[in-house]
Amino acid sequence: MKQPPVAKIQPHERVQHGDHVQDPYYWFLDKDDKDVTAYLEAENAFTAAATEGQAALRERIFQEIKGRTKETDLSVPTRKGDWWHYARTEEGKQYPIHCRLAATGPNPPELPEDGSALPGEQVLLDGNVLAEGHDFFSLGAFDLSPDDRLLAYSTDFDGDERYTMRFRDLESGQDLADEIPNTHYSTAWSADNSVIFYTTVDDAWRPYRVHRHAIGTPAEQDVLVYEEPDERFWLGVGLSRSEKYLEISLGSKITSESRLLRADDPTGEFRPVKERQTGVEYAVDHWAHPTDPAKDVLLVVHNADGKENFELATAPIADPGTWTPLLAHDPAVRILEAEAFADHFVLEYRKDGLTGVAVHKIVDGVPSATGTPITFDEPIYSVGTGSNPEYTTDRVRIGYGSMVTPSSVYDYDIATGSLELLKRQPVLGDFDPEQYVQRRVWATADDGTRVPISVVHRKNVQPDGTAPCLLYGYGSYEASMDPYFSVARLSLLDRGFVFAIAHVRGGGEMGRYWYEQGKLLHKKNTFTDFVACGRAMIAEGWSASDRIIARGGSAGGLLMGAIANLAPDLWAGVLAEVPFVDALNTILDPSLPLTVMEWDEWGNPLESAEVYQYMKEYSPYENVAAVTYPPILARTSVNDTRVGYHEPAKWIARLRATALNGQSSDILLKTEIESAGHGGKSGRYDAWHEEAFALAWICAAAKVAEAESSAPAAKATKPEVEVEGAAEVGGAAAGGEAEAAEASQ
Repeated sequence: MKQPPVAKIQPHERVQHGDHVQDPYYWFLDKDDKDVTAYLEAENAFTAAATEGQAALRERIFQEIKGRTKETDLSVPTRKGDWWHYARTEEGKQYPIHCRLAATGPNPPELPEDGSALPGEQVLLDGNVLAEGHDFFSLGAFDLSPDDRLLAYSTDFDGDERYTMRFRDLESGQDLADEIPNTHYSTAWSADNSVIFYTTVDDAWRPYRVHRHAIGTPAEQDVLVYEEPDERFWLGVGLSRSEKYLEISLGSKITSESRLLRADDPTGEFRPVKERQTGVEYAVDHWAHPTDPAKDVLLVVHNADGKENFELATAPIADPGTWTPLLAHDPAVRILEAEAFADHFVLEYRKDGLTGVAVHKIVDGVPSATGTPITFDEPIYSVGTGSNPEYTTDRVRIGYGSMVTPSSVYDYDIATGSLELLKRQPVLGDFDPEQYVQRRVWATADDGTRVPISVVHRKNVQPDGTAPCLLYGYGSYEASMDPYFSVARLSLLDRGFVFAIAHVRGGGEMGRYWYEQGKLLHKKNTFTDFVACGRAMIAEGWSASDRIIARGGSAGGLLMGAIANLAPDLWAGVLAEVPFVDALNTILDPSLPLTVMEWDEWGNPLESAEVYQYMKEYSPYENVAAVTYPPILARTSVNDTRVGYHEPAKWIARLRATALNGQSSDILLKTEIESAGHGGKSGRYDAWHEEAFALAWICAAAKVAEAESSAPAAKATKPEVEVEGAAEVGGAAAGGEAEAAEASQ
């Protein structure tokens, strides 16, 4: 067996609050150091050698994923103005093709069973053409002008989330001369289609500026519209669904602010709805009165005055800072969002650990407090609004799924209250949802808190302690890991695995309180909750300590590192993806991407000795011990701007030097050195190969022999990728997009 790499020791002392700590792998932060590259390459070679015996299983799992997937497929078209917009995929091609079709009636066009192109379609953007000659491709902005003539789109070919924006004339199919480098995600068009607003980031990868670009002018002439000086805040820009207002959304982890400007006055000044107040978060959507703009109303979701789970208020557009309660605060219901339409609004919420959607009508120009929930009969599921760009509509597009029901797209008829299933994600082969069971299991945390776990397995799996189990967790930023369907997961379930999601504190599954109890000086609850969930799965017979694997990524990777330290004997393996495992050192360094923004989530260890000590007690890199760890696989990318590659590299190096099994093939690091980002590789086939690598490692760690597999053999059928929502139209007023949920993870 090839010998594992041994990282060199280079003295570096950290001194903080009188605490002197040696960090011998600090030198890993120098991305340009040839020794860093050499070490990462050596680790990759060692990982390749250590997992060589899994190659056949990897290929089999890849073929299973591919064989269950309809490779040539279409998303359900979404109406916007005179066009139906959709995305489609073609067999053998990595990326979606974004299209539109002239609308001839109120109903979406019928989708061909073979997933082929719709007659008369216009291709707006083909990701496969854009990606030619590049190992990585990511589409950032995709924003159509209000008159449907221009498409603003942006591309990233490195994985570092720095995008170049271009503009396509959809009548000619040609790109304009305009080109704007180093943009972020969000965009918004002016009402007359002559101006687009976009965002850029600072050196710490914080979106902090909004610029105005006049179509047909050089980017050097773009006007800086707004700059956010507070390093705790990020921003985004968008256009309201009514297309009447442009919005700059600003937010820190605990405070937010919205600034509005009429879309027909693009050179005007953005004015705040209400000046920010520390600890107060709010979000707005605009409802336009059909005849009198002076009677326009804002729907405001906010947590002012101690409304922990948020309340819904209305505010006159002329006096937007005066909020009148519409739906009062309910400790049992977390209000998430209110989306305004011409004749109704849609409320998204959480209750009893599940998501919910309700439709409220607007009666005589007044939003109604009485709504109609859209109900489903499965015990655990996820539901939310889909793409609904049309302001005047009698339908609501809904996305739904569960751990046994593939992702489904519905139209909800507001007048009749009926649901029409437009499409359910096809799963090829012999998939039968009746052969799988989903359930809710509860764990009891150290402090007596009951922690929910969503579980799925084949019907023939019994709670006798013999099943392998994959337990997934996240637990940060109030991000909820709701029950969802996965084609790739079937390769585990059909090998007898139990799959479970631990809804630990720090997430938002049980409301704002659940989040508050898993952040700052309560962060350890996230880790002890996950350990309690692992023990509950074993106690209830769904697995055993020699067959249970833990998996998490980003902030969930921090969770993985922490639980490996807390209970190394509990796990048969730990898979940590782009893991935030050097948390204390990162949060101590304000020069690193996103650090200052993170202080409201983790605390500021620079200023507070208490926070410093608390983080030092749980940060995985700080707490590697001379014990035998379970098999560990860490995966990362050199171009990741959210979690530096150096974090897992340092962690693995310390495990190698300290853990009793550190020199064995149980401790592995896999780094994408060139073409990947925070989410890994970009093409769908590349992503399937990467997932097959992970699932094969999971099977090996759980000691699941290939002979145990009941998975169907790969078939010569045409597979699939879900492309719902891939063709977004219009700009969404997004204050920070993904970084709001995943900033430095």
